[in-house]
Amino acid sequence: MASLASLSDKVLAATLATFNNARGNALGQLEYFFKGPGRTSRIIALAVVLYNWKSLPFAWTFRVWGSLIEHFAFRRFHTHTPDKLFHHVITPSHVSLLEVDYYLHKSNSTYFADLDVGRSQLVSHLFARGCHAISRNAATKLVMDPSNPGKPARGKFGVALGAVHCSFKKELQPYQSYEMWTRVLSWDRKWLYIVTHFVEKGAVRPRSWDASVFGPTRKTEGTPQDWQKHIHATAVSKYVFKVGRLTVHPAMVMEASGMLPERPGGWLVVEDDAVPSSLGDSGEIVPEPEVDDAEATGWDWKRTEQVRKKGHDFAMHFAEMDGLHGHFDGGEDGALGIFGIA
Repeated sequence: MASLASLSDKVLAATLATFNNARGNALGQLEYFFKGPGRTSRIIALAVVLYNWKSLPFAWTFRVWGSLIEHFAFRRFHTHTPDKLFHHVITPSHVSLLEVDYYLHKSNSTYFADLDVGRSQLVSHLFARGCHAISRNAATKLVMDPSNPGKPARGKFGVALGAVHCSFKKELQPYQSYEMWTRVLSWDRKWLYIVTHFVEKGAVRPRSWDASVFGPTRKTEGTPQDWQKHIHATAVSKYVFKVGRLTVHPAMVMEASGMLPERPGGWLVVEDDAVPSSLGDSGEIVPEPEVDDAEATGWDWKRTEQVRKKGHDFAMHFAEMDGLHGHFDGGEDGALGIFGIA
């Protein structure tokens, strides 16, 4: 026993000595970096790297996965009510040097990497509870197998991007700061549509914050025309939720997240010539009643459906773009040639 105790003391002493040596070397390296010869160029290079970190290798992975880990691990059980479903998530960013094109403004292609981050923040915040529940579908039985209704659907839960459209309005200059305002636009029986506005940083403030105070608020009324002059670009994206190969109705994820009010017949909406309908208790299709503004005074299912339909007026045109796949003719009349290396 004495020999074991002596050996343990030696190992501990060796470990402490190694740690102290490593710490001393690290401190020495830091001191040399900031105080040694040539320190000015090194400090400038470090500042450039840090300010352009979003364009470094693996930075996109860190930004996207960082948002997922933040919300799924630490903010999973938010207390938002259904009236917050269409509220924005604001994600700040800036134009890094490596995002600048030959016109000396943010390259159009780099907007799509930013959109990944904004969408990840929105979906992982609003729908964390639903995603978490459906990822354990074998236990929660939220999604049943259509081929065997008595058993839950099997397979890994996932969220996939179906398409993105971005309309550019005004350029962003090098190192200019901006904000991505991202919210739910609409949904149908397959797709969740998300809209993102690239807005001049600090130019627009919300009337209130849903959780804690994140910054100043706006006290005055405003109109869409007031905000358009501060928008640099607007994008629409569509997501699909899957359990294995089975498509999950977006409303299932929203309901499991506590973001939909109760609705007669449920939220399984069917699209018929862009006129939403619901399934009645007996399974028949029941047309939705018209929603009167004066009637929808509280935030009930009618109010949610009213906003969803308004957004769907834009989303359905975006969805129709899938038909362009059928216009590809495989060069039936020939091709110009093969040029360059991409």
